[in-house]
Amino acid sequence: MRTGIIWISILLLFLSANVFIFWHVWKILPLPTWAKAIIVTLMALSFCLLFANFAPQMDTLPMSISRGIYEIGTSWTIVMLYLLMIFLVLDAGRLLHMVPASFLKDSLWGSISITAFMLVILVYGNIHYNHKVRQPLELTTGKEISKPLKIVMMSDLHLGYHNSRKEFARWVDLVNAEQPDLILIAGDIIDRSIRPLEEEKTAEEFHRLKAPAIACLGNHEHYAGEPNAKRFYREAGITLLCDSVMQIDDIYIIGRNDRTDFKRKKLGELMKGIDRSKYMVLLDHQPFNLEAAEQQHVDFQLSGHTHYGQVWPISWITNFIYEKAFGAYQKGNTRYYISSGIGIWGGKFRIGTRSEYVVATVKHQ
Repeated sequence: MRTGIIWISILLLFLSANVFIFWHVWKILPLPTWAKAIIVTLMALSFCLLFANFAPQMDTLPMSISRGIYEIGTSWTIVMLYLLMIFLVLDAGRLLHMVPASFLKDSLWGSISITAFMLVILVYGNIHYNHKVRQPLELTTGKEISKPLKIVMMSDLHLGYHNSRKEFARWVDLVNAEQPDLILIAGDIIDRSIRPLEEEKTAEEFHRLKAPAIACLGNHEHYAGEPNAKRFYREAGITLLCDSVMQIDDIYIIGRNDRTDFKRKKLGELMKGIDRSKYMVLLDHQPFNLEAAEQQHVDFQLSGHTHYGQVWPISWITNFIYEKAFGAYQKGNTRYYISSGIGIWGGKFRIGTRSEYVVATVKHQ
């Protein structure tokens, strides 16, 4: 009951924000009524397409239409956020007599200024998203490591209607260029549906990786249907660790099921029987309860999920929600890296955050 009330409140807030934007757009445009009506209707349609993304009928439409619905609908969330901030700032400026009222009503210069600002921020955000940052990370340990290991770490690929096989092929090239010994993926390989991955035969692209790939599940694998996700992982040749452990050379890889699975094992139970003298790496998609890894003397934990908010100022909200929302961290002798992800959910914009992959070297100190 409480969860339902929260979601209804969020929906009403979201709807109110859009009505506020539509009203301001109608007021500011120096156009005839019919032209204003067309523009506001298109904006309202974009808002509606966001919700269409969650309908199962998305997977029955032609691929090009489904992609268009996804791109337009999810991109609207970013457009909405920045238009909301712009109009709130301008309204405050008007109340403080810093912005003339004429700038917000039937205003050519107001319309041009806001349109230009939005175009600049969206073009920048898209270019910044497509640039993948290489994040080096050195992990030293007093435990015996027979030879240094080079590990490429990723999270949140979100392959699907927007991140296509062609886009993923570019990421595979980046990973292979590192010549890693191992590849670790901290969940959310799949976005929301298995359908586009099957139609594009995306699993075949994973076979180009020149090192073993090991992954845990993310929350989006649950949304896409866990049986479907597991089948895709098998076809892709990915070793999936669902509340399980494997040993590679001198390293244990521990993969937790996502916390959306309320029946997942506690970390202590999962680690029973393993040789604690070996270097231990934990894959856990969502970076909640970081103290669990510290209490179990895990050497390193890789997580993702947060995207670091994807765009500013949502990154401020993730900083409030999570103990650590992005980057390297340490609690006791346990080191962590919370990745903002190489891919993204929704519109392809990074503003104040980055798309990244981590290149870690594990060696004896």
